[in-house]
Amino acid sequence: MKIRTFQPGDDVVQAAVFNAAALALPGFKPATSGDVRKRVSARQFDPTSRFYAEENGQVVGYCVLEPEQNRVSLPWCKKGYESAAEPLFDAVLQSARARGLTTVFAAYRRDWQPVLQFFADHGFALTREMINYCADLADLPTLVSRSSLPVFRLQPSDIPAIAAIGRGIIRLPESKLEKYFFTNPYFPAEAILVLRAANGLPKAIGIGLESSTYADVKKIDPLAPCFRLGAFGTEGLNTKRVNGLFSFLVADPMETMTAGLALLAEASQEMTEGTVNALAAQCPSDAPHLVGFYNRYFKEQGRFPVLERSL
Repeated sequence: MKIRTFQPGDDVVQAAVFNAAALALPGFKPATSGDVRKRVSARQFDPTSRFYAEENGQVVGYCVLEPEQNRVSLPWCKKGYESAAEPLFDAVLQSARARGLTTVFAAYRRDWQPVLQFFADHGFALTREMINYCADLADLPTLVSRSSLPVFRLQPSDIPAIAAIGRGIIRLPESKLEKYFFTNPYFPAEAILVLRAANGLPKAIGIGLESSTYADVKKIDPLAPCFRLGAFGTEGLNTKRVNGLFSFLVADPMETMTAGLALLAEASQEMTEGTVNALAAQCPSDAPHLVGFYNRYFKEQGRFPVLERSL
């Protein structure tokens, strides 16, 4: 068996391998060669980060490393060629180490037990779940009214304070946050809302996104392992764009309810294009003060596990 990296034409065979291997799993959604081609045509695509197993010149399995995200995939293999899984996964982990990565993670549906068991057997442990929420707009008037707390726009000088507020949740280092917030191609910097303390420093930060081209939160699979664009804790990851996304962070957990309601009120008032039927949110389970807020004012739709391993 030969293990090699990406070659032109692998987009077609990769989709076929995944569809054959994942067909029986709950919530299966078939992949297309167009889906794969879109990813391998991206400017940042690295062909040495995708590994394929060949038997007699035929691709029988593949495994993916996304080095910019530290994310790894399951080694998907055609039936009868499951023995390709170990060498494929070994190749991905060796590539991650060679790139200087010290941890990797995987995220899949919580009801894909064989997949989760593979990662558990290979030293991955559950670090958090990403909880998906929604809230009907019709319920908002009974939940929030426009706050008397002044809400400001994010300034570049706020970045150090925001990095401190988001420590343990925000994925990007402080050095990359200004680019993320101020030159993001998917949302304007004006979408970032800030509550300030008496000394002028941020004490809470929020975001509200509206776009008619983004997905309706009620029409997407809440168990799918999709990180939602703009939700704090998804920075630097491949994300799904969801209309009406609201997310926030607060420096003092004791101020979670006050700050969250103020930012939620402002964000919902600013969604004025009329395309939002329901608000969306996503929150990591290891931020209990934020989970408490969303559990109170939103309805949980579903969640998916995030598994990590040190290298």
